[in-house]
Amino acid sequence: MKKPSVQIVRTKKDLRTQVTEWHMSGLKVGMVPTMGALHHGHLSLIREIQKHVDKVVVSIFVNPKQFGPNEDFDKYPRSETTDIIKLNEVKTDLLYAPDVGEIYPDGFLTIVSVAKITEGLCAAKRPGHFDGVTTVVTKLLLQCLPDVALFGEKDFQQYTVLKQMAKDLDIPTEVMCGKLIRDEDGLATSSRNIYLSAEERQIALEIPKTLKQIISEIEEGKLPLQEALDKGNQHLIDSGFKEVQYLEIRQSDDLEPLTQTFTETSPILARILVAAVVGKTRLIDNMPIKIYF
Repeated sequence: MKKPSVQIVRTKKDLRTQVTEWHMSGLKVGMVPTMGALHHGHLSLIREIQKHVDKVVVSIFVNPKQFGPNEDFDKYPRSETTDIIKLNEVKTDLLYAPDVGEIYPDGFLTIVSVAKITEGLCAAKRPGHFDGVTTVVTKLLLQCLPDVALFGEKDFQQYTVLKQMAKDLDIPTEVMCGKLIRDEDGLATSSRNIYLSAEERQIALEIPKTLKQIISEIEEGKLPLQEALDKGNQHLIDSGFKEVQYLEIRQSDDLEPLTQTFTETSPILARILVAAVVGKTRLIDNMPIKIYF
């Protein structure tokens, strides 16, 4: 018996027709927006959202508006045939794969922008990036109107921004966070990992090791917060990273900087976040950390 294959649509009309049919049948619909080049991190998000909904839509769209002029839009990996095979492996119900004209038709002038949360961290080196992300995700959510949308924990700032955006714009979609997935060697799973040479991959592994070391030093009271961060930053540079764009600890809920004095009582759950460049590849990662005030 032939296994069912993922349904593929390329227009918002066809997408809405199918999702409306599911909703009218009383089915709950989830969406996982991606830029393709699917890896086991993406597939874990699909498996996770399947626990909460009846039907799953995965979108693949390499969004030009979130790439800067010197970033890797033209060479960003695109592999729809391979992606479809992987979507079938996890029994995805529908693939939405629009072209640029379907998302940004002639005369498109609107930008969706979230303030405050988009300041600092990734935004410092990628001006306009989050405007591109929030604009395209607004489009995708309104075109699909899923009950739930799932975004990966690795892009923690992005998840926080999109949760705020959906709340502020009254988009009737619950925005959820899927667990960060790591490769067997501990590196955070990313489509950009394929850019790394064997030597660069070994350097990249210092990111999760350094984050764990900083967390240990702070949570166990071995070093003050800023001293531990400074030590970690220097270790990454000494390990061969071309640049450490940021290594910071922020509040988990709103990514506000930590401003209180470090003491030994009243722990809060914060987030340590990093972006660093090895060779020509920019990598990001994050982990939860307990901070005592």
